[in-house]
Amino acid sequence: MQAEIITIGDEILIGQIVDTNSAFISKALNKIGVSVYQITSVQDDKEHILKAFKEAEDNADIIIITGGLGPTKDDITKKTIAEYFNDTLVQNQEVLAHIKYLWEHYIKKPLVQVNIDQALVPSKAQVLMNVNGTAPGMWMERNGKVFISLPGVPFEMEALIENEVIPKLQKAFKFPYIKHKTILTYGMGESNLAARIEDWEDNLPKFIKLAYLPNLGKVRLRLTGKGMDREVVEAEIDRQVNSLLPQIEDIFVGFEEDESLEAIIGRQLTLMGKTLATAESCTGGKIAESFTSHPGASKYFKGSVVSYTKEAKMNVLHISEALIDQFSVVSAQVAEAMATAALKMFNSDYAIATTGNAGPTTDDTDEEVGVVFIAIASKSGVYSEEFNFGNHRVKVINKAANKAFEMLQKEILKKI
Repeated sequence: MQAEIITIGDEILIGQIVDTNSAFISKALNKIGVSVYQITSVQDDKEHILKAFKEAEDNADIIIITGGLGPTKDDITKKTIAEYFNDTLVQNQEVLAHIKYLWEHYIKKPLVQVNIDQALVPSKAQVLMNVNGTAPGMWMERNGKVFISLPGVPFEMEALIENEVIPKLQKAFKFPYIKHKTILTYGMGESNLAARIEDWEDNLPKFIKLAYLPNLGKVRLRLTGKGMDREVVEAEIDRQVNSLLPQIEDIFVGFEEDESLEAIIGRQLTLMGKTLATAESCTGGKIAESFTSHPGASKYFKGSVVSYTKEAKMNVLHISEALIDQFSVVSAQVAEAMATAALKMFNSDYAIATTGNAGPTTDDTDEEVGVVFIAIASKSGVYSEEFNFGNHRVKVINKAANKAFEMLQKEILKKI
């Protein structure tokens, strides 16, 4: 069974907002065995929307629409849906009561007609109550196809998907079982990795697909099995993973089940009762931000120093001026001194330090743009490695952060 997602709104097409709704919906559908055939973004234009509806109905069994359900005149989705289904809008009393409740308890302003009109829905629609907002979701069926219209506000849409749409779809249809298993590798490029495991890949059964997901120094290998028998799919996925791991043991760092490597590291540190600190120069806090963006980071992440200048390295981390003058700020010696200082300052079990030239200039060092030194310190010692990540500033920063995660992960695995 296939689905199409249609996002409505000029703000998406002009790049004013990023379409995160489609990613959320796709992931939710995939978990229940629904394949997304296509994602389409259209203007707030009736003819364009009608054309998108017709094409989606020809291609997919489930059409999910987000956006265009607000109270203003440019929000035309509801009227266009009614036209497409040759229907009329009627006032839904349950939705109206909910709108009045929100106004009385939270808005505390007079209820105007445009807000009352949000209780209008096509007469053929099944209403999906939006407890987090005023625009209801709508479920409509025709010729065995399901149209589901949802508000574009992300937290409203997400709650409706989880609490209304997915349970209703699972009740209405029987879906195949889909199992993903994602293997995280670091330190080998996509083409070399593909050549190494070519024979294994060529012998995968037809109901299991392999996807390569490369990203700046790391490659995720995603195995996807799909079938009606859950036990068969899971058993075969496990068998294939067990066959693959001996072939990539030198670059394998873990499994990623909707998690990033830094989240995996955080969980490992928490289970071990160990802590981490960072001292960053060229990465500018990127590594610390990557860890602290995950809930529960305070259990293992103790703190960070962004010592971007020579003076900050000297005054905050107490790196000696003589060391910096002898080897320069972009050097293995300074990176190791930074990591050791962070370890001591925060009394942590591990520390990461970065120093390098992200570009576009070299800032009074002898090293070229792209050269980065990354150091890992622990209670048992400190070491560093030198890298050249190219000449694109954002790429250098992101590659340095990813390589730091890889180095720390390997250090942690020595203790597990």
